[in-house]
Amino acid sequence: MSFLDHLEELRWHIIKATASVILAAGLAFLAKGFLFDVLIFGPTKSDFFTYELLCNASRLMGFDSFCNTNFDFEVQSRTMAGQFSAHIWTSITFGFILAFPYVIYQFWKFISPGLDRKEKNSSRGFIFISSTLFFIGVLFGYYIVCPLSINFLGTYSVAELVHNDFDLNSYIGLIRASTLASGLIFELPIIIYFLTKIGLVTPEFLKKNRKYALVIVLIFAAIITPPDIASQVIVAIPVLILYQVSILISRIVLRNQKRKENNG
Repeated sequence: MSFLDHLEELRWHIIKATASVILAAGLAFLAKGFLFDVLIFGPTKSDFFTYELLCNASRLMGFDSFCNTNFDFEVQSRTMAGQFSAHIWTSITFGFILAFPYVIYQFWKFISPGLDRKEKNSSRGFIFISSTLFFIGVLFGYYIVCPLSINFLGTYSVAELVHNDFDLNSYIGLIRASTLASGLIFELPIIIYFLTKIGLVTPEFLKKNRKYALVIVLIFAAIITPPDIASQVIVAIPVLILYQVSILISRIVLRNQKRKENNG
């Protein structure tokens, strides 16, 4: 295929992926009650799953953390079209999450013709694994990062005279950033797999730069979580585990490539 033919093929895959996101966003738009009352504002309720879990865990250790989560703040919309705009963009975000497996499938359909049969067979579970990692990351962001952030920021005060009244877009932006960022970060093993395949990354490189990766992970955890050690550790541990898994994946990819060269 010529370069223009490749561009045309890519255009159609992008159109199909976009259409799936729009369709899923339309369904989310119609489920406004569930989308906002249950999902978006769920972490502001005292009976949210994470708060109960952390409260019970802290009581086992003799503390009483996360057991008083009656937030004294309001979420307000200060612009005429604020609520409608928030409804639209939240639906699109949720539509992307729902349609992620199909988006990845379209990406795979575009690159798979350039792979040989063995490479296709070894990458057969790509869509399932990448989608699973993404959904696990989204759940981690929603059930761990969001509650920790809301619990800290929603109760933080510089003076008694200042009352927390958050803008709707600011609140939803926190939920969106936490979930999507966590979902994409959990794609790290997939990214390392492809970087190793094209020769940009090796296990030795990853092990050599592990200490720098640790610093980056801790900085990231400090940005998206409250500034306390416990919250940062809770967020950092899964990412560090993913980094170790990525080293293992990189080693397996190189081993298979060397075996293929020796047999060839």
